Parts: sequence; structure tokens; C-alpha cells
Amino acid sequence: MIQFFADKLQVQVHPTRVIMGAAAAEQAAAAIVRLLAVQPVVNIIFAAAPSQQEFLETLAVQPGIDWQRVNAFHMDEYAGLPADAPQGFGNFLRDRIFSKVPFREVFYLNGQAADPVAECRRYAALLEQYPTDIVNMGIGENAHIAFNDPHVADFNDPVLVKMVDLDEACRRQQVNDGCFATIAEVPRFALTLTVPALMRGRYLFCMVPGEKKATAVQHTLQGAVREACPSSVLRTHPAAVLYLDRDSAAHTDLSSFNIKPTI
Repeated sequence: MIQFFADKLQVQVHPTRVIMGAAAAEQAAAAIVRLLAVQPVVNIIFAAAPSQQEFLETLAVQPGIDWQRVNAFHMDEYAGLPADAPQGFGNFLRDRIFSKVPFREVFYLNGQAADPVAECRRYAALLEQYPTDIVNMGIGENAHIAFNDPHVADFNDPVLVKMVDLDEACRRQQVNDGCFATIAEVPRFALTLTVPALMRGRYLFCMVPGEKKATAVQHTLQGAVREACPSSVLRTHPAAVLYLDRDSAAHTDLSSFNIKPTI
């Protein structure tokens, strides 16, 4: 593993996505345990995507976590999918972690809500009631974080949750990930936590494996911090870690950073 900083963002590059996911899970688990030692409840936001698979599998079996003192949120959801659709992000997370450990409470963002604006307000109120301690997240092929695609990302968004339209690159990623057979099947709208909602987390753990993410990673680390590259905002967070594998780091000029010795 090699390690360096891009502005404030700590970056780790691991040999494989399995090793990457395990390392991220172990470090996230250590943060949960530290927080539980000094506060009664920990509030965590989870992302749903194939990129999170290894991380979630390992986190669910980490020892020493009192999950009954942990509240879970999920960060985005398609609008209008059937409640039982396997592509639903709440369903993804229920299958992979929400049903695996005994959380204190799990708060779901309802993509079937008759009034999406009211649903956004309801979920934002929960985020205010339970301030975020940890965000477990990824980066999209178009550098989105949650469903903040470049055309809707707002680093100073006045709300915590909003409804957005998804750009073509984002919708095509869902096909590339094998979640939908064709782009026509991918919903055009979603509910998402905004950039400020994610950045309010005290600790951010961002897992980004795979060669399809290599260009987004390069722009995140070596371009300007700008809304056209939403994930670049991670470089401004005081306690964020970006976990990469060799494939996702392949387009980034690592020689331009102060690399720490291999561990």
C-alpha cells in the first residue's frame, strides 16, 4: 500500500479491490469504536453500489462494534422504482449490511414517496436530529458523490436533501455496473443527500475501485476543486480518506505527490 495527501485528503492505494475494501472496513470500524467510547450513539451514512461490496462485507463482521448504538442512513435513492426492485439502494443496503447487524435504527429515504419534496424535508430533518458522524461513500464515473452529478452539484447547497435529474453518464454507469440491462430502464430522477450534507460528516471513508473510475479519480486528485468535478470537494475535508486499488489509480500521476514509503 502507498499513501499520500492531495490537499487535506488522505489517499491510500492498495494492490487489489479486496484488500482495499478490507482496509477501509477495518479503519472505519476503528473510527466507530473510538466514537462509541465517547458518545452514546453514532450516526452513519452508507452508499449503495457494487464498489462498496467488499467494504460492506468486511465491515459487517468486524468485532467489537456495539451496533445497537449505531443509527444507519442511506444517501440516495431512485425515484419511482417499485419498492421491491433489487436496484433500489435501500434494498441493496438491507441485503448487504442493514439486515446483517443489529442497528439501533435504520432510516430509509423513500423513493416511492407521493410528494418527493416533502420526503426530502422529512429526511433532512432526521439528518439534523442525528448529526452525521461517519459517511461511507464512493465516487461515480462522472465524479459524482451521492447523486450530485456535475450539472446539479452545489458546494453551497442550501438544503441537505433534494430531488435531481440524472445525467446520461450517471445513468450509463448503472448499466456498466450491471444493475440495469439498458439505459432506458434506468430512472431519470433520484433523491439524494447534497454535497454539504455529505461534507458535514466528521469522518469520510470513500472507496473507489476499478478501472472505470480511473479518469474520475485523476480529475478528483489532480484537477481544480470545482463543482464540475463534485468529488474534488473531498480534498477540502479535514478527515477524509480515499481508498483506491491499482486500477482506479492507473490514470493518476502518483509521482506528483509526496508518496510515503510502501507499507
